[in-house]
Amino acid sequence: MRENRLKRVGELIREEIAALLTKGVKDPRVGFVSVLAVRVSSDLRYANVYVSLYGKENERKSSLIALKNSAGWIRRELGKTVRLRFTPELRFFEDDTLDRVFHMEEVFREIHEEQEGDKNAGK
Repeated sequence: MRENRLKRVGELIREEIAALLTKGVKDPRVGFVSVLAVRVSSDLRYANVYVSLYGKENERKSSLIALKNSAGWIRRELGKTVRLRFTPELRFFEDDTLDRVFHMEEVFREIHEEQEGDKNAGK
């Protein structure tokens, strides 16, 4: 039951942070950001927020820095909407899972094209 509560709290925090990012953060460095997951510690004191950042490498780094700088404001706003004894300390991390998936798909597509080319050359 404890695991279920941690997952529910994490999902609630993810939804609230996503809403805050779309309408609240005024920092122009925060570009297009998707909140992929939030994992909370067992005592609900810390929340690791995994985000997907879009844009060029320098824009992505700038967005992550801006998110880390805005963590206090986001935490304060989160405390107003999410009723917990303690509002967790937010720690932002870039999640490059989507980038890796797109890269793997590209590699598989190239392999498939090479195999098709070898089959057609053998005819």
